[in-house]
Amino acid sequence: MTRADTELLAAAARGDDAAFDDLVRRHTTRMYRIALRIVGDPAEAEDVVQDAWVSAWRGLAKFRGEAAPTTWLFRVVTNTALAHLRRRQPTVPLDGTAEPVMTDVAADPERAALRNEQTDLVLRAIATLEPSQRVPLVLRELEELSYEEVAEVLDVPVPTLRSRLYRARVALLAKLEELR
Repeated sequence: MTRADTELLAAAARGDDAAFDDLVRRHTTRMYRIALRIVGDPAEAEDVVQDAWVSAWRGLAKFRGEAAPTTWLFRVVTNTALAHLRRRQPTVPLDGTAEPVMTDVAADPERAALRNEQTDLVLRAIATLEPSQRVPLVLRELEELSYEEVAEVLDVPVPTLRSRLYRARVALLAKLEELR
């Protein structure tokens, strides 16, 4: 039987290293995806996730349980990634980091190739957006968090999030037209 994230966080806050290790194993992959889509570089995303886990470890005592543990962790990694972006020089992000689309390649390789090209185009377009647009779009559309979860991660009201997402989607559509 696996322990719930809330229980693991509470145990980790009491000094249970094994509980924190369980959290790390359980959530690092998703935190990495979020970091990668925000910073755009695999090596930098690994650094961001590592820094986020250090921040989470240091902030365990501050976790009050008002948010879901995953929401709290996603806030930590998002804030860490944004801080990382503020510290670095601009680069061309996300070239060639598109996740392959899972289709039956043997049945229709042409369709699979087209879908992979479309996915790559969308990810490249997202990578060019300003962080204020990219982050909510990544969390909502790519990580499939609810509006409420994204608003909580970003510490904004849901109506503010909805307007940011609207602007991000408009900017994304414009960028896709430009890239085609």
